[in-house]
Amino acid sequence: MEYNVTAVPARNVAGFHLVGPWEKTVPQGFEQLLMWVETHHLRPDEWIAVYYDNPDCTPPEKLRAATVVSVPEGFAIPENSVGVIHTEITGGQYAVARARVQDGDFGKPWLLFFNSLLGDASVMPAPLPCFEIYLNDGKADGFWDIEMHIPVTEKVD
Repeated sequence: MEYNVTAVPARNVAGFHLVGPWEKTVPQGFEQLLMWVETHHLRPDEWIAVYYDNPDCTPPEKLRAATVVSVPEGFAIPENSVGVIHTEITGGQYAVARARVQDGDFGKPWLLFFNSLLGDASVMPAPLPCFEIYLNDGKADGFWDIEMHIPVTEKVD
């Protein structure tokens, strides 16, 4: 899979923290996020899923994620926003790749991306959350175009 390593700015985000199998919690989180965004008439530039754990090392029931939208600097969580978190996605060096997700199989492009990155001679994954930005409305289009971000650090021999 093709990817580029680039400096990515920090992002202010707001949304919902989730725990459990990603294939269940992330879609539910986005449904909850959509209702919150519509209720408060927000106009987010980005819809993002943040993944905090390695699914090869963490049991499905303990996997952590967040479904969030980008918000401006100084954003204040509106009243009646029970359970909403306001946080930042750390900026820094990231490997960035784009993929099209068919049939809801988000794991496939991530696996291809990680396998490609693990073969890189100059960088390796850093111990920070990964995230994906949604580039289209997959429910309307029948597929999802995503931009995946894996934090990286230089390899040391």
